Amino acid sequence: MARLPGTRASGGPSMADVAKLAGVSGQTVSRVVNGNDRVTADTRLKVETAMRQLGYRANIAARALATGRFGTIGVVMFNLSAVLNVRILEAVVTGAQARGYSVSVAMVDGPTEKDIRAAVRGLTDRAVDGVIVIEARVLDTPQLQLPEEVPVVIADSRAAHRHPTFGMDEAAGVRAAVDHLLGLGHATVHHVAGPTGSNPAQRRRAAWQRLLKRSGRPIPPPAVGDWSPQSGYDAARRLLAGDDVSAVFAANDQMAAGVLRAAAELGRKVPDDLSVVGFDDLDFTPFLAPPLTTVRQDLAAVGRRCLEHLIARIEAPPEIETAQPASRFVRPELVIRASTAPPRR
Repeated sequence: MARLPGTRASGGPSMADVAKLAGVSGQTVSRVVNGNDRVTADTRLKVETAMRQLGYRANIAARALATGRFGTIGVVMFNLSAVLNVRILEAVVTGAQARGYSVSVAMVDGPTEKDIRAAVRGLTDRAVDGVIVIEARVLDTPQLQLPEEVPVVIADSRAAHRHPTFGMDEAAGVRAAVDHLLGLGHATVHHVAGPTGSNPAQRRRAAWQRLLKRSGRPIPPPAVGDWSPQSGYDAARRLLAGDDVSAVFAANDQMAAGVLRAAAELGRKVPDDLSVVGFDDLDFTPFLAPPLTTVRQDLAAVGRRCLEHLIARIEAPPEIETAQPASRFVRPELVIRASTAPPRR
């Protein structure tokens, strides 16, 4: 049987076939396949077009032998349904693809170092060049020990990990929210906290307490929720039973939405009778009634920083140590909308 043009006797197109169709050298095709930057955009497009036309697929094993890399980055995640985690993952995937890497994701159900180690080990067994762990929120061990075969970067808001870590400066976000409410003239700020077992919730609650103490303001007992709108609603029903609450800072936007609903049902007009601030700036916050003042987290920037540092470590020559990042934390931004105002005198 005659073979199709551009294919080998083994049934697949070769690198030489791609080079011939694209009108370039075999070395140029090799550079494109291996993600080498020493190729112009036009030439890269010609080669990639020829690869698609011929159905050429790079031999991963051969590329690994030639470059020492597999072209794949592993990601360990705890919760794929969490919007903030997905924002980090999206930035990692988009950035990795732009740099010629694919991404392999491993989900972790258990909150233990053993589970994370097993997930990372599973990724290294699947031939990845490096691993990003997104939100190591449940670990009690700051000196997390992970397999040493590949570099690891952690997306988290704690600086105590032995591995390079990038995250949001949550304390700065809480400070912006609380200072905004105190600056409007509220005597103190009540807090709808996240669940006690969550590290982000603990960090936000601790920062809120520190700020009130530093300002010499009363520190009311926090109302604890579970991140859901229902829990924010239930917490607000308890908080608003008294008339002394004029400002509430909720640890996330979903619970803040529940606070707004409870306030409306109890006849507490926002912001005239009650100011409310959330945290995260999710897509729905401008459409609440009233639009919610909240702390915006640029999680995409966290993902990009994790990826940039990991790729720098992957691609650095073995004898050169990757420089430590000048700044590991992204500063949030307070977005002021219509849910906050000075207290009614």
